[in-house]
Amino acid sequence: MNKTIAIPQNNSYNLAIPSKYIGKKIEILFYSLDEIIEEKAVSPKKTMADLWGKLSEETGNELNKKVEEGRKDWGERLNK
Repeated sequence: MNKTIAIPQNNSYNLAIPSKYIGKKIEILFYSLDEIIEEKAVSPKKTMADLWGKLSEETGNELNKKVEEGRKDWGERLNK
């Protein structure tokens, strides 16, 4: 895999394809690094509170119980 960062000076860019990729299907992506930073900033992490009203009380309690059990198990594993 080859990866590089470039700052094009016009709307054309010349790529040198390594010989091991000749005759193979390859993927070429163009995106601005600024776009990635914006996407991360726009999508906040979800919390249990985001599910309030979307799950039944029973399902919410079951989910919360499993999360607590997972945390307890994880804590026990870390303390070994």
